[in-house]
Amino acid sequence: MNSATQIDFRRTPFLSRPAQKLFIGGRWVEAEDGATLPTMNPSDGSELAQIARGTSADVDRAVAAARAAFDGPWRRVKPGERQALMLRLADLVEQHIDELAWLDTLEMGAPIARLPAMRRRSPSVIRYYAGLTTALHGDVIDNSVPGEVLSYTAREPIGVVGAIIPWNAPLGAALIKLAPCLATGCTLVLKPAEEASLSTLRLIELLEEAGLPEGVVNVVTGTGPEAGAALAAHMDVDKVAFTGSSETGRRVVEASMGNLKRLSLELGGKSPDIVFADADLDRAVAGASMAVFGNTGQVCSAGTRLFVQEDIFEDFVERVVDFSRALRVGPGHDPQTQIGPIASERQMKRVLDYLDVGTAEGAELRLGGGRMASPAHEAGYFVEPTVFGGVRDDMRIVREEIFGPVVAAIPFKDEEEVVRRANATVFGLGAGVWTENLGRAHRMARAIRAGSVWINAYQLMDPAVPMGGFRQSGYGRESGAEHLDEFLETKSVWIDMTS
Repeated sequence: MNSATQIDFRRTPFLSRPAQKLFIGGRWVEAEDGATLPTMNPSDGSELAQIARGTSADVDRAVAAARAAFDGPWRRVKPGERQALMLRLADLVEQHIDELAWLDTLEMGAPIARLPAMRRRSPSVIRYYAGLTTALHGDVIDNSVPGEVLSYTAREPIGVVGAIIPWNAPLGAALIKLAPCLATGCTLVLKPAEEASLSTLRLIELLEEAGLPEGVVNVVTGTGPEAGAALAAHMDVDKVAFTGSSETGRRVVEASMGNLKRLSLELGGKSPDIVFADADLDRAVAGASMAVFGNTGQVCSAGTRLFVQEDIFEDFVERVVDFSRALRVGPGHDPQTQIGPIASERQMKRVLDYLDVGTAEGAELRLGGGRMASPAHEAGYFVEPTVFGGVRDDMRIVREEIFGPVVAAIPFKDEEEVVRRANATVFGLGAGVWTENLGRAHRMARAIRAGSVWINAYQLMDPAVPMGGFRQSGYGRESGAEHLDEFLETKSVWIDMTS
């Protein structure tokens, strides 16, 4: 297939079913009570499909299936066999990536123009972890115990993993949880966001085709308070991997306390993007604008606090306004769209409330500030790209994560000042620095308290490079070899060889 735009994936058999089902123990089943809920197209407000509304009873079934697989045949599957399964899946994802991308576009509005990036990244995530599957090992350790004593370590899968993923990047979030589970020999119960479950369900069909053993991966769709909370609290889940808001992350931590399950959390952010006067301003204007407006601002590490050095502040902000005003806002399925809709009506209302808060607190609107008013946008959940100036560090639009196309522009004088203000946040997920001064770039990268710092770029990602947060942006890392540590236990073995 040369171009996804040549096919209307809304007409495929996948979306013509009466309702999408749960996947438990290797079978597609209805929710125990038969309930469903709608999933919507945010570009026009229409219903796309019905999905099963799983509850705690369905989570119990899924966890039991995952436990049976982990304690049974899956434990005997060799690393090379797991690797082969993953490589078959990678090939299938590559073959069907256009359809998977279209499902995300239809369900949460991300512009289909990002398809080339998804074609490159999605299969590579699976292949990266497939490559590590046969490289897991412990160590033989010299000890100082008297006599002939051998000591070594073994790395073993942690067990049943509950993964709860967000709606802002459904396929990518599913893959970054699924791949390390398969690589390490864990089993999985995956709970996608109720606003965006379709690409995950289609992915599981491909995993079935690749030869997935029964019970190794299970999917329970439904709401967070019903299915997600039950999974986080389940006493037979050994680990929860959660990506979402910091507020929900706190509830996941509280729910996990019953059996002290292992946690990894990738949470929210309020990331600083810092532009010095010596930067390549042409690159910085485009980079800083898309650092916040990419994916309609629905990115946890979006550069929503734009710090600009005083000497260039007014000129630079005006250039950001001009660049952003020219961005094409439209339905995700239009190949020309650069900024899509907000993913749901509920999230749109949240963003619009923050726009009201910003003006009420005295911030100055430089661009946008409301819902898109043209007839082409009135049926969907479209919010104007918005630039605030005249802000103070104590304003809510500067302190709190909005998760929409909203940026606050802030002048600063020098390195010392901007480091202090950039770090004056409870978050620490990402940061950007734009400068042609190599020494300054290294100083800033060291001084900023964030899990990722991009220099003269923003939002670069690769499966081999860890991603995660400081402080209330979570703990643990996704991507990179160390991500596998989150799914493994270390066992120490001692052998007295004197007998």
